[in-house]
Amino acid sequence: MNGNGAPQRVEDVTTVSTASVSASAPAPASAASASASASASASASPSTSTRTKLERGRGALGPALELVHTGRAPTRAVLTAELGVTRATAGAVAAELEALGLIRVDSRPGGAGAAQGRGAGGGQGRPSHRLSIDENGPVALAAQVHPDGFRAALVGLGGRIVATAPGKITVSADPAQVLGAVVDAGAALLEETGRRCVGAGLAVPSAVAEPEGTALNPLHLAWPPGSPVRAIFAQCVKAAGIDGPALTGNDVNLAALAEHRHGAGRSAQHLLCVATGHRGVGGALVLDGRLHSGSSGLALEVGHLTVNPEGRPCHCGGRGCLDVEADPLAFLTAAGRTPGPEVSLLQQARDLLSAEYEEPAVRAAAEELIDRLGLGLAGLVNILNPDRIILGGLHRELLHADPERLRAVVADRSLWGRSGGVPILPCTLDHNSLVGAAELAWQPVLDDPLGTLA
Repeated sequence: MNGNGAPQRVEDVTTVSTASVSASAPAPASAASASASASASASASPSTSTRTKLERGRGALGPALELVHTGRAPTRAVLTAELGVTRATAGAVAAELEALGLIRVDSRPGGAGAAQGRGAGGGQGRPSHRLSIDENGPVALAAQVHPDGFRAALVGLGGRIVATAPGKITVSADPAQVLGAVVDAGAALLEETGRRCVGAGLAVPSAVAEPEGTALNPLHLAWPPGSPVRAIFAQCVKAAGIDGPALTGNDVNLAALAEHRHGAGRSAQHLLCVATGHRGVGGALVLDGRLHSGSSGLALEVGHLTVNPEGRPCHCGGRGCLDVEADPLAFLTAAGRTPGPEVSLLQQARDLLSAEYEEPAVRAAAEELIDRLGLGLAGLVNILNPDRIILGGLHRELLHADPERLRAVVADRSLWGRSGGVPILPCTLDHNSLVGAAELAWQPVLDDPLGTLA
């Protein structure tokens, strides 16, 4: 199973627990594990077919965990149907994940979750066991750096933010200084909560080249082009005594990943995400249920689409790019406002739009940005043909302010828009880049829960 795709269907594995598949790394004791041990004791030399079935059972753990993690298996009956296994096998898999401290299995009858299980393997009138994330389980350290500072958080399975620590610092030209402060804030959260950490993920406002993990051209930070942010972040994480992988990605890519798994992008096969950060505009694409990052991690730099040939000079050397025509600074400038140092540009733009939208200069500025954004989205629709568009940052607020205007611009300027329209929705996760950064750290656990945590 690939972490960005749908779980693969798994062949039936009988009722034997998956806990006995690895003698070198035993899982915590559980009822299912005890059953498996008894079965193993009965035969000193298990057959090849038995070992194969046990390995298949272990292979079901990752797909099962991802189904619960993304909310697609609220009951054991749904889990049974999605995995394509027997009810007993699904029960053993769920019990193993519960023993690992990752999910909770509730067998009490009643409730909406139980009702969903009827008729899907739970039997007529027989409520299915409800499955949920263990709220006291492990967490991932997630961090985001932007031109106005950083934010660190602990994120559990299901995309749930357990604790957060915003940091307002000057982002200097030394990435190690900033990332050290980020990791220190995260380490303090781990110490305060006492949670087990599975790894760390970092979101940065730059294209991140693969496989090196370098910030190719962080235009809105003072960092040198090609800064080895992944290596620096990993060193800081290791120095803080935090176990697990330390990974890095572009902030809008990670926002799209989070929204696809937990937010407005659920169930989309071809999802386009466009968002304003604290400065500039970024884009991301999910194709066939998987995040598309291109051959070297640099795909969907939509901020440098030209939407106004006679417009503002852009940091890239061009003119009239979406990056400088539809970001928070562009909105504040068009509205005749001088940005202040008290809060971030993004927050100032949001506050102005929500509090003073009826003022003619503010409304005119919003309409100007909506038209520029719509022009850029229309070009992307013509090229990519997505089945859904989600907007984040200030773009989300612009959509709320005048949804009909934005949708009309996209429909008028795009071939596919005229033929039926593309749904344009607001992102639903408040800190989606942080949640997406955590997804990077959670991915090894989703791939192999027993091998990672046992």
